[in-house]
Amino acid sequence: MRKNLFITIPALAMATPAMAAQGAFFSLKNTDFVVTIGFLLFIGMLLYFRIPGIVGRLLDKRAESIRAELEEARKLREEAQSILASYERKLKEVKDQATKIIEAAQEEAELAAKEAKEALKETIARRMQAAEEQIASARASAVREVRDQAATVAVNAARDVLASQIDATKANKLIEEGIEEAAAKLH
Repeated sequence: MRKNLFITIPALAMATPAMAAQGAFFSLKNTDFVVTIGFLLFIGMLLYFRIPGIVGRLLDKRAESIRAELEEARKLREEAQSILASYERKLKEVKDQATKIIEAAQEEAELAAKEAKEALKETIARRMQAAEEQIASARASAVREVRDQAATVAVNAARDVLASQIDATKANKLIEEGIEEAAAKLH
């Protein structure tokens, strides 16, 4: 910094506007001379009170604080990136877990559907068997009724035929034989 001042001061002293003034340069009537003296006094005061050093230290402090802020910002950025990575990892894990849950639910639903189909088939088979049993029972009942009716009709017809052909003693004898025969068949 001081090096720059030592180069700047002589360059200003030898500036072309100072040389362009008319009359004696080292006169208080020459405004260029007065301005140059004021400027040199100002520069001298700055150097006497060590203002360039103070300004340099202030700039160094400011640079150090900016450097510290940049370092803090870098740390915060790294921390934010690690948190983001952590959340992305957790999000991926949650997505994987959700996918597994959905797959498990689909498998359970398919299994439940299969079980429901099998249960429905079993229910239909039981109902079909019950219906067949009812049909067989109804058929047997109908056959029994028809046989009973046929037997009743046959008995009535036989009675009428026998009554017209057989006398009372012969009829009693046949009735007793029929009763004995029926009793023998029932036991």
